[in-house]
Formats: sequence, C-alpha cells, structure tokens
Amino acid sequence: MTAEDKLKACCAAAYSSDVVALLLGDSYHPGGTALTRRLAGSLGLTEDGRVLDVASGRGTTALLLADIYGVRVDGVDYSAANTALAQGAAQAASLAERAVFVTGDAEHLPYADGMFDAVVCECALCTFPDKAQAAAEFARVLCPGGRLGVTDVTAQPDRLPPELRGLGARIACIADARPLAEYTDILASAGLRTITTERHDQAMVRMIDQIAARLNLLRMTAPDKLAAAGVDLNAAPAVLQAAREAVADGVLGYAMLIAERTVRLGDAT
Repeated sequence: MTAEDKLKACCAAAYSSDVVALLLGDSYHPGGTALTRRLAGSLGLTEDGRVLDVASGRGTTALLLADIYGVRVDGVDYSAANTALAQGAAQAASLAERAVFVTGDAEHLPYADGMFDAVVCECALCTFPDKAQAAAEFARVLCPGGRLGVTDVTAQPDRLPPELRGLGARIACIADARPLAEYTDILASAGLRTITTERHDQAMVRMIDQIAARLNLLRMTAPDKLAAAGVDLNAAPAVLQAAREAVADGVLGYAMLIAERTVRLGDAT
C-alpha cells in the first residue's frame, strides 16, 4: 500500500467512526444541509438528472438531493462502512431507486465519461492527496456544460499554526486545505471554469463551536469512546482555539465554488 493509499484509508476510517458522527452531526461539513441546499440551487438541477456525490459519507447530501430535487444520485465513498450505511439510509427513506452508493476512489472514479449532469463534493477535495487527479476525474464524468459544486475548507498553509498541521489536522480537513484561488486553478487545469465563489467562513466558526460543545458533553458521558477513537481530550481545546483564531485572522475559512465543464472541440453537444 502506498503512502497516499494509507492516508486515504486513515481518512476513510476516521469519517466512518461513530465518534465523528457524534461530534459532527448528520452533515460532516460546515454549513450543514442549509449550505448544501444553496450549493444545489446553483447547479441547475432538473428532475431525473444524474448527479454524482463524491465522498458521499453516510448519504446525507445524496438523499437530500434525491428527495428534494428528484434527481438520480450516485454516491461514491472510500469507506465501505459508509457505503453500507448510506445504502441502508436510502432504503429506509424509500429512495433506493434514486440514490445508489458504491465504494470507490475519488481519484479513479468508477463511472463512464460524460455520465453526469452535475458533480458535488463537500468538504473532501482538501483531503485528497492528488487534487489535480480528482479534478480531472470530476471533469471526465461530467457531460459538456455540466456543473461541479464544491464546498471546502480554505487555508493559507504556510500560516497555519503548529496545532493545525500534521495527520490529525489533515483528517480534519485543515492541514492540506488550499487557498480558494488555488482550488480554482486546479479546476481550470482540468477544464472546469469557475463561475461562482462565495465565502462562508462563519460556517466554519459555528462548526468549531459545535464540536467544542459536543466534545464537552462526550467528555462527561462517553470518555471511553473518545479515547478509543484516539481523541486527545487534553489537546483538543488548544486545537479548537487555534482554529477559531485562524478563521479570525483569515488563515482558515470555508467557501463554496461552482464550476462548469468547458465545451471543447470534439465534445458532444
């Protein structure tokens, strides 16, 4: 197993753990379902359109899109545990015919070229070891003129404090996050033209506060679960405070980005 594969497996294991679900709630990203709806509203979704949710987790976004917009959603996640949980949630919500989940790698998507009208990727691009390859895959599976919707952590990597570096911070979507302009450059190199960007930094602050509150509750009610998941209760307050200060200083934030696959010579119309 390569170092990149080990990192992907580590991230997948972390985000399929019950402790992460307890700390983050149903939506594993700042802004929650409200920001997902805003993202979806910018994608021009039409009933029975095809949408791919990359890093679909336990299926929250995919099921929301299938239910509210009537689209057909494929979700792909690196964690087999998340795939099983998402498929179970689809069945429980009577959406199994509209939402299907598979285990796969965002850098090697198991789908045909031009298969989707839209691709969404929430709070995950920053964790992918090869972001350029992932962007190329987004573009490949989009039909010409199809749209990509991304919400993600933004960061100035050279200004991150020590508490927000390293493997733990990378799994927490911080250590390998990039400036918004760098994300747009990565997408542009893959043939994805950015048409809209929005800052949602306060959503990051709200999630930090949410994690702090839930961590304090779990400290009293389930300390053994936290310890088993490798959560360092002594270090956590300093990490959360460093994250708050980084947002206040403009070093860390959250953004929404909408891009369109450019129509190139030879593309179908």
